[in-house]
Amino acid sequence: LDSRSAETNQGKGVVAHKTLNQPDQEPARRLLQLVQESLEDDKAIDIVSINLQGKTLFADNMVVASGRSERHIGSMAAHLAENLKKAKYGPCRTEGMAQGDWVLLDAGDVVVHLFRPEVRAFYNLEKMWSVDMSARGTDERTAV
Repeated sequence: LDSRSAETNQGKGVVAHKTLNQPDQEPARRLLQLVQESLEDDKAIDIVSINLQGKTLFADNMVVASGRSERHIGSMAAHLAENLKKAKYGPCRTEGMAQGDWVLLDAGDVVVHLFRPEVRAFYNLEKMWSVDMSARGTDERTAV
């Protein structure tokens, strides 16, 4: 074996090679799923997940969603922060809670933007990060 692979025994004499130093994507997927479920539970509008892998190093995914009002956005952000803490992801950094028209939550591998619809339309992050807008009208879209 070289330093980049290790053998694991998977029962009945079957040996599989597992590459080391490859990032485990499972925690990032679980985090993204938690974020999406929290926003869905709080009735977020037009949730979009954007895969940032290969585009930037600051996060693996970005989630953009809208709320009906500043109060709704603040409530979604507070619930999401609480859910992340309960799930042992630790406290996330939050910006914009005082204004409420755009709240940013940095959960490490996932960055979340919560907007009032008109503010979201103005900044148009989906276009900036190349989301397929032809899927408009579905509950959730994903980046191309």
